[in-house]
Formats: sequence, C-alpha cells, structure tokens
Amino acid sequence: QLVESGGGLVQAGGSLRLSCAASGRTFVTYSMSWFRQTPGKEREFVALSRSDGTTTYADSVKGRFAISRDSVKNSLYLQMNDLKPEDTAVYYCAATYLGGTWYGTYDFWGQGTQVTVSS
Repeated sequence: QLVESGGGLVQAGGSLRLSCAASGRTFVTYSMSWFRQTPGKEREFVALSRSDGTTTYADSVKGRFAISRDSVKNSLYLQMNDLKPEDTAVYYCAATYLGGTWYGTYDFWGQGTQVTVSS
C-alpha cells in the first residue's frame, strides 16, 4: 500500500514536499515514481527514482523538483520548488519492478494528493 501526503494550496513560486509512505512490502528493489494528472488528461510522468539511486525527471520539472527515497522508512519524497500554476494536479506515487516512465508498467499506486498552485 502506498499513501501520499503533503499536498495543498500554494502560491506560484512557493514550495511543497510530498511524501509517500509504503507499507505491506518493501520497495527497496523497485523503481518508484511520481506521476500527476489533471481532469481529462492522461497521467503524466514527473520523476523516477530507481533502486540503484539514479533518477529521471520530466523536462517540465527539471531543476525545480527533486525526488528522493528513504529505504529505512520505506518512503518516497518529492520536493517541489518554484511551483507554477501548470503544476496543479493530483500527484500519485507508484512502484514498479520493471522500471520506466510509462504509467502502464506500474503495479502499485497511491490514492493521490491534490496540489494547487495559484497565480
């Protein structure tokens, strides 16, 4: 089970830190990612943390967002800085053993947390 927290309302230029707490299994050997989705649009990749410690970011968030994980706490984080109105979405954490940035390969999903950025 994956449970996200940390979403909320923030002004443009502000920061938020999302957390994803995993339970029921360890995800140490899994790739874990953040996705986001707005109404009527397909789920969009945001950031990936692989089990070997490497990361990948969507171009739209490079330099502003940072993904990290704590294997001891079995948790995933997303530090979001310099937020923009277009970052407004429901953010989901997800895990896959296969890896990649396509949402279709992810087996485990959280319920999502709303991030709203006002202009």
